[in-house]
Amino acid sequence: MHEYKTKQQKRKFYDSKEWKLLRVKVKQRDNYECQECKRKGRVTIDTNEYSESAKRKKIMLVVDHIKEIEDYPELALDEDNLETLCVTCHNKKHGRYVDYSKWRKKPKWDDEWW
Repeated sequence: MHEYKTKQQKRKFYDSKEWKLLRVKVKQRDNYECQECKRKGRVTIDTNEYSESAKRKKIMLVVDHIKEIEDYPELALDEDNLETLCVTCHNKKHGRYVDYSKWRKKPKWDDEWW
């Protein structure tokens, strides 16, 4: 059984042909929609937008392991352990999401007189 603890081990896995083929299959199965957004009654799909700065298609959807490969390496290529997520939901799941709307400065002056 493989182990996916280090960055190099994970990179080798995510660059593998098996993973790339399975990723496409899971996105097709999930109809190219974010499954977390769908559970919340929203629809987030792949837009096929192009990023000039990155010189590639913008990544809108990712295939995520429900049970992480570090903890469950035997489920790394198990289709039932995979789901399609939008980048926002994926980042929220892994604690990498920052809500920038909360960073807006409050007005310094309040016109209310009472």
